[in-house]
Amino acid sequence: MSPVLTTALVPDEHRHAYWRKAVEQALVPVAVALRDDRSFEGRLVSHRVGALRVSVVEADAYRVSRTAAHIARSPEPLVAVALQMSGTTVLTQDDRQVVAHPGDLFVWDAMRPYSLDFPERFCARVVHIPRPMLGVADEDLRRVTGIVFSTERGCAAVLMPLLATVVASAHLFSPATASGLANGLTDVFAALVAERTDESAQEGGGTRNHLVRRVRDHIDENLADPALSPESVARANHISVRYLHRLFEGEGITVSRLIQRRRLEECARELSRDGRAAPTVASVAQRWGFVNPTHFSRVFRSAYGLPPREWRAMRLATASVDTRGRGAVMMSPLASGRAGSLLPARAAGS
Repeated sequence: MSPVLTTALVPDEHRHAYWRKAVEQALVPVAVALRDDRSFEGRLVSHRVGALRVSVVEADAYRVSRTAAHIARSPEPLVAVALQMSGTTVLTQDDRQVVAHPGDLFVWDAMRPYSLDFPERFCARVVHIPRPMLGVADEDLRRVTGIVFSTERGCAAVLMPLLATVVASAHLFSPATASGLANGLTDVFAALVAERTDESAQEGGGTRNHLVRRVRDHIDENLADPALSPESVARANHISVRYLHRLFEGEGITVSRLIQRRRLEECARELSRDGRAAPTVASVAQRWGFVNPTHFSRVFRSAYGLPPREWRAMRLATASVDTRGRGAVMMSPLASGRAGSLLPARAAGS
């Protein structure tokens, strides 16, 4: 496909079909409705910059809409960010309708229905970013789609000139340069998402806490999986590992240490239960995601002050004494190497 698609040499009666096909080939499948088939003029220049699709669209008034049927035909997860150069664009997505004027950035998600109405001749520079490159949560991404950003401040002020330059000069970049620019532009856009998320959290409160709770719930539900890790947690919650670590900076514990602590807690609870058919220490460790018995014994002793077998014997003896008196007592976490805790101590700095 030629990087330049234009109606200049297309007969009037074929311009509608030609432009629809041009938009579908360079961007994504959509329905195209022209205001005036015969007088319509449009030009679309499209390139690849690393993993990004970048385009300059200049055309007379028309309207596009992307439905569930179009998405089913072309399910590649793409997020579009556009810079309005001239004219206006009316974007509708998720019951939001906004108008972009020259100098504005606006964003939509190609995996959800939307419409773009260009009521007059316009020019826009558009970048389609593969969704997996972003590493942001779905709910955070929804905060920026169907939104127009002023480019006078914040991350939008940084993204605007970068996007304009990358699109305008796409044909000049070497493959190595293009890859670096694609990653850089994606990082700045992800920062814009984070900025918007932080603003929303300050306005409405609870966004970050909700995501932290969701991550903690996912960890609790998957403790038995030996493959549970920060990478798998981030992947399951559609965020980057870097963003996951940022979330837990204020939690007083790293994600890796939280996984280990929760596994130890469940092992300790199970080992403290009395019964004639008590499970072996090895089977308990394996059931809660520890695949190496030696490693389990070492981290258990570090947390509780005793090897797991000795700790279980001590706990069962303590429980027997307590039940003859005032009932079983939950002992406090290990503070300084003292044995007898049911729950592991938090390591310093965790």
